[in-house]
Amino acid sequence: MALPLAVRSERENVDRLLAGDIRALRRARGLTLAEIGLKLGRSVGWVSQVERGLSIPSLGDLRAFAELFGVPVSLFFSHDVPVENERGVVVRAGSRRTLGTSDSGLVEELLSPDLGGSFEMLRSVFAPGAEMKTEARRPTEEAGYVASGSFDIEISGVWHRLGEGDSFRFDGKPFRWRNPGAEPAVVIWVVSPPVY
Repeated sequence: MALPLAVRSERENVDRLLAGDIRALRRARGLTLAEIGLKLGRSVGWVSQVERGLSIPSLGDLRAFAELFGVPVSLFFSHDVPVENERGVVVRAGSRRTLGTSDSGLVEELLSPDLGGSFEMLRSVFAPGAEMKTEARRPTEEAGYVASGSFDIEISGVWHRLGEGDSFRFDGKPFRWRNPGAEPAVVIWVVSPPVY
């Protein structure tokens, strides 16, 4: 029995968004189709078909992609956009894709409608006392705006204490962060190119 047209259309939209996310993550990490295929034990043709929405990866495949890209597998399952003309344009507060867990001290919500484009925007909530102990460095330009709370960021070995309304920007430099306050710190973070 064939699926009703509306259900089939919705399934195709979800598959297209998933394909775009996988392609964006591969490109953000500077990997080729051949490298992905080799790492996953799959053919280049299969990876290409997944990125074009012609093949749908299994749950096991999605777990392998998530591990390879260093993202939670849940990132691939939150594409619910009920209003067709908002798909790829609007993200409603109750429909954001969540990355991370409260156990890690950092929960991020994707504010961008998808992982395509030249940048991504995140709402990052840092738990009181949470910190990134090991310095990170990404081939990205990043900026942030502290919406609430107290937030420290170390850029190239220099710590900066930021409060509500303060902002920052850096490009390809090593960084760490911490929340020195007793309340969660909320930072709107922009990363170019996207890394999630």
